[in-house]
Amino acid sequence: MSKRLEDFISNNKEEFDDLEPRADIWNNISKELDAWDEEQKLPKKREAKTFSLGFVLRVAAMIVVVMGIGFGVYIQSQKSSGEVDLAAINPTYAKQQVQYASLIATKRIELKAIAKFDPELYKEFSAEITKMQATYIKLNTDLATSPNKERVLRAMIRNLQIQTEVLNQQLSVIEQFNQSKKDQQNENQDI
Repeated sequence: MSKRLEDFISNNKEEFDDLEPRADIWNNISKELDAWDEEQKLPKKREAKTFSLGFVLRVAAMIVVVMGIGFGVYIQSQKSSGEVDLAAINPTYAKQQVQYASLIATKRIELKAIAKFDPELYKEFSAEITKMQATYIKLNTDLATSPNKERVLRAMIRNLQIQTEVLNQQLSVIEQFNQSKKDQQNENQDI
C-alpha cells in the first residue's frame, strides 16, 4: 500500500470504527451454519411428481391426434398407391416388365451422356421418351381399375418394348452422328 493511504487510515482510525456489529450476530451466523450442515447430512426426500388431470388429458389427446393422423396417412397411401401385383396377373409379363424397365433405365443413362455434347438433340430425344413414359404411367393407373388386367398389362409391356426400340434407334443415330464426325475429322487431318 502507499504510504499516504496507510497514514490516512492510522490518523482516522477512530472515524472508521464508529460502527460495530451487534454482539449476537456471530451467534446467529453460527446457528445458521450448524443448521445448514445438519441439512446437508440428512438424505433428501424425493418429492413425488404429480401431474394435473388437465396435463394428462392434453398429452392423451395429442397422442390420439398423432395416431389418427398417422393412420389416415397410412390408409391414404394404401389407396393412392393402388399397386397391382403384376405377378398375380401373369408372371411372364411381370418378368418382362422388370427386364424392359431396367433396360430402359440403362438406355436413358446412356442417352443422358450426350446431353453434355448436344443438349438440343438430347432435349428432343428425351421429349419423345417422356411422352411414351406418360402413356405407360396412365396404363399403370388404369391397370388397378381395369376389368381386363391382362390386356392392359400387355399394352404396358408393348409400350416398354417401343420405348426400348426408340431408345436403341436414338442411340444408333447418335453413334452414326459421332462416327461421321470422326470420319470428317480424319479427312480434315489427312488433307
